[in-house]
Amino acid sequence: MDIHLLVDNLTNPALLFFFLGIFASQIKSDLEIPKNSSKFISLYLLLSIGFKGGQELAHSTFNTEIYNGLLLGFLLAITVPLYTFFILKKKFSIENAGAIAAAYGSVSAVTFITSVSFLDMEKIAYGGHMVAVMALMEAPSIIVGVLLMRLFSNGKRSTNELLQLVKHALTNGSVLLIIGSLYIGYFASDAQAAGIKPFTTDIFKGFLAVFLLDMGITSGKKIGLLLKKGWFALLFAIVIPCLNGCLVSYFSGFWLTEIGNRFLIAILAASASYIAVPAAMRIAAPKANPGLYLPMALAITFPFNITLGMPLYLFIIELSH
Repeated sequence: MDIHLLVDNLTNPALLFFFLGIFASQIKSDLEIPKNSSKFISLYLLLSIGFKGGQELAHSTFNTEIYNGLLLGFLLAITVPLYTFFILKKKFSIENAGAIAAAYGSVSAVTFITSVSFLDMEKIAYGGHMVAVMALMEAPSIIVGVLLMRLFSNGKRSTNELLQLVKHALTNGSVLLIIGSLYIGYFASDAQAAGIKPFTTDIFKGFLAVFLLDMGITSGKKIGLLLKKGWFALLFAIVIPCLNGCLVSYFSGFWLTEIGNRFLIAILAASASYIAVPAAMRIAAPKANPGLYLPMALAITFPFNITLGMPLYLFIIELSH
């Protein structure tokens, strides 16, 4: 691995703000980002990345690269929760196994946004359609996780309950915003996009730094909670995402040609949802413990991916390209 790439990533100001947040939480500082401000920033980041992705897509020619990316993303969203569920149910209850499997089959929009910033820093091009791939991967894994819980547990859910869950997954705020922003960006003219560029582009990295500071504070508070759950959860939260990311980094070359697209599909395969899935599991699996699947995704997998994971996946891709 290129040591300079790793150093560049670890000294990225946005990432250093994430570490500052962890440090602040560990020394019991009263540093915090107001909840309303944090929500606004997360909405802004989704809006910005969706809009810019739509603009990129509008200037792209629909070809096999785009279709293969969408298909690969959909297959990963189904495959990852399927295989991880059978690993998890050996150690956890059916409800917890299903919820964790859904989280690791789904994706982290914040990890994706951080990865886009990483590619921009390295001046590596990527397709705007990858935003659509990310949005596509949100819902299928939630549905697969719930179906597995229903199949392996004694309690049965009605068809109406499952339909309500599917509707909830598809109308989740983050999914709706990023798909809507993608469409708006796609139909906006270059002149119209230039008019809001100061908002969608120029201040993006500043807001990302503040958001990662907030993520660091939240992650730091949840690390202790996860450590109490034992080593299996901790190892799973590192080994499985790393395995998924490395395998997709290497084998994605059979479907995709662009380095940036391969990198983003790998980071999506390696990421875990800590927004959409927890919201869905409150309805689908009230017995599942959010003190387990939430800190696994947020306090362990997320930091691993944005520090060591990104340079590792890019290294594998460049080696096999």
